[in-house]
Order: sequence, then C-alpha cells, then structure tokens
Amino acid sequence: MSLIRYQTPEVASWPALDRWSTLRGELDSLFEMPLWSGFGRQSQLFSAWTPALDVCQNNDNVVAMIELAGMKKEDIEISLHDGMLTISGERKSETAQEDKAERSERFIGKFRRSITLPTRIDANKVSANYKDGILTVTLPKAEEAKPKQIQVNVD
Repeated sequence: MSLIRYQTPEVASWPALDRWSTLRGELDSLFEMPLWSGFGRQSQLFSAWTPALDVCQNNDNVVAMIELAGMKKEDIEISLHDGMLTISGERKSETAQEDKAERSERFIGKFRRSITLPTRIDANKVSANYKDGILTVTLPKAEEAKPKQIQVNVD
C-alpha cells in the first residue's frame, strides 16, 4: 500500500518535489517486492527514465498528459485499477548496434508511472490520444463525483 502525502498548492508547484515523489514511489515499490523476485527489475530510480506527467481536472474530466516523444503507440500501455492510473512502456534505441554513440542524452528503456486519481472515474468512458509525442488520457468523472448544483427553496 502506498501513502501519498497531501501537498498544499504553493508547495506542489515546486518542480523539485516531483523528483522526491518519484523517489518515494520507487522506495515504496522496493519494499513491496517479494524477496524471491531476485531484484532483477529495472527501476526508474536507477535508470533515470521517467517521462514528465501533468494531471489537471475540470467539472467533467481528469486529464493526464505524458511526454512520450519518439515512442510508438504499440510500445505504450495504459491501465486503470482501483483509482490508480498506470502508464508504462519502453522507448527503444533508434541507432544500429554497430554504431558507436558520440553523445547520447535521450533516455531509452522501460518506464512506469502510476498516479492515484483525485476522484472516482467512469472506467467505461476513458479515452487516450497520442499526438506529437504527447499522450493525453481523458478520464471522465463518475456521475456521483461530479459537483452538483443544489437549489435553495424559499418558504
């Protein structure tokens, strides 16, 4: 089980906290792994490949936008389970095996991002769009989670 600490809006906008959040998630995953797994899993903590992710919401939807430039849609997996959105995949190297890189700054390899959604979602209406290297996942809020206008009666 992962606990996510509440962050006030002015603290949440500080970009360095995203790195700490990722580190905390990786440490949580490390302690949740069974001992017999051999620790062979490639971790984001050690591979340094974590795509940038933004989450916003309005009255009807929660929208997640993830930077996945250079990836094919076949290499991206999206799942929704118990209020947790998980996006994973693998960016593969585009250079041939015999080519020697003079400089390599683009990250390659597997990644996995999981976020707890701020409200209940209607899983049957979730959609994803991948354009110009940005994956946009639109998660419609469940009817009971949408804000409702209450009429005031005057006697």
